[in-house]
Amino acid sequence: MSTAIQSIFVRGYEQRPKPKSHIVYRIDIQAHVRSWQMWRRYSEFVDLHAELTKGTGSAPPAALPPKHAFKSVLPISFVQKDVKELEERKEGLERYLRAILSSKEEKWRETYAFKEFLGVPIGRQPLSAGIQSQGAGAISSSSTQFSSSTWLDEHTELQSRLRDVWADIHKRDALSDRGDVAGAHKSNVGAKTKLAGVLSRIGVLGKGLQELGMTGMSEGELQRRTDMVARLQDDCEKLSRVVSVARQTTQAARGGGISKPLASDTDREVLLGFAAKKPARRVFGEPPKETEITRPLDNVGLLGVQQEQIEQQDNQLAQLTTILQRQRQLGEAIGAEAALQIEMLDDLTNEADHVGGKLHNAKTQLNKLS
Repeated sequence: MSTAIQSIFVRGYEQRPKPKSHIVYRIDIQAHVRSWQMWRRYSEFVDLHAELTKGTGSAPPAALPPKHAFKSVLPISFVQKDVKELEERKEGLERYLRAILSSKEEKWRETYAFKEFLGVPIGRQPLSAGIQSQGAGAISSSSTQFSSSTWLDEHTELQSRLRDVWADIHKRDALSDRGDVAGAHKSNVGAKTKLAGVLSRIGVLGKGLQELGMTGMSEGELQRRTDMVARLQDDCEKLSRVVSVARQTTQAARGGGISKPLASDTDREVLLGFAAKKPARRVFGEPPKETEITRPLDNVGLLGVQQEQIEQQDNQLAQLTTILQRQRQLGEAIGAEAALQIEMLDDLTNEADHVGGKLHNAKTQLNKLS
């Protein structure tokens, strides 16, 4: 889920009269291939906070904004004081949700209560439940109902899990180089556990694709997604070879150094594939290659990502324009101040020359008197 949802904003609020006058806040959720809105009352945030604290055994990383009694929650306009408090609460609720989404610990955002609060498709919940139980046995055999978009979200999340496995492997190697055998073993076990979970979920993803194929998905799109699953399986096979054998390093006595056997050509081909044989070089006219972001998207998704990037670039350009305008104003102000200072220095020079002339005349008269 941390991969499926890219950003969360609480952009506004409105007053509703039924069942009695109350305030609801608009939550904008942006995912990889779509976005949606949810309207929630402050009391629902309070219930969510209590549920997360109870379900995980600890409070979320951020606190909810304080509760205020709004006097003007009536079928009339807000007073100025209430508007200010509502804006402060809106910003506090956004910080609360973002803290959960960006936290290093996944226990809060992986709960069913948080997913339901944000309106994440329920079709993915049975999969999460099966993953949680796969440590004690096999994943649940009941098929998970995917829609076209939730299937892509699941594929993107599996790619993120594979990156986590690579991170554990790199950590294992670093700890092994430092001689921390226990830490390296722990990281290797963590990588194996995550990889086993990904392998189970890839099977469910393949079954879900078969079900989507029977619901009328086009043959071209079905083949493209079949290739995506095959690439995931290839990545898992490559990772399984890496995590199955811990990195071989031999450490001499405490006063000696560490000798590392060089990787063979076969190992390099397994880890790097064809890139180990052929050096990378730029070829002009070569078609652009897909990235991890664009690979799981269809034409509509690619268009959405492109429009989002263009909008972000436009916003950044507007911010840069504002900064440059401000810099120009500062430059003009500095220039005007410098011109004023030069004029004052010229006046001071003239005054000094005038005083110098008077002193010369007085000195001449004193010489005549003496």
